[in-house]
Amino acid sequence: MADVSLPREGGYLTDEELFERACAMLDMAYAPYSRFRVGACILAEDGRAFTGCNVENASLGATICAERTAALKAVSEGATKFLAIAIAGESGVAWPCGICRQFLREFGPDMRVIAGRKGKPFETATLDELLPRSFGPEELLGNQE
Repeated sequence: MADVSLPREGGYLTDEELFERACAMLDMAYAPYSRFRVGACILAEDGRAFTGCNVENASLGATICAERTAALKAVSEGATKFLAIAIAGESGVAWPCGICRQFLREFGPDMRVIAGRKGKPFETATLDELLPRSFGPEELLGNQE
């Protein structure tokens, strides 16, 4: 599976298509410690989709979640405005952790979050619902006067 996909003819990928791509990343996850495999797919404003998986490390603090893997890939390819992210868990629903919520907020404070478990119906929320009253770049920029 390609890391990045171009917008499909006729518009943006659907929630279902994003979730399918997130599920496809589960096999790529490196999770020998928790065995909690997660895949993610971000939809950028320009229509491109970026996938990622979680990558664990024996030094657990060095572990990176699937959401941030996908986000880093997007940013490294010039996409800095996100419309949606789909997150799939292999053994349970995978909502973004607190660090991922704050990290994603930088690139899409009102982005759509699609979360579920492979083979089960997914749920949706906005990032603002998951991270209300959040801190963002506008707070820092507003303090530079």
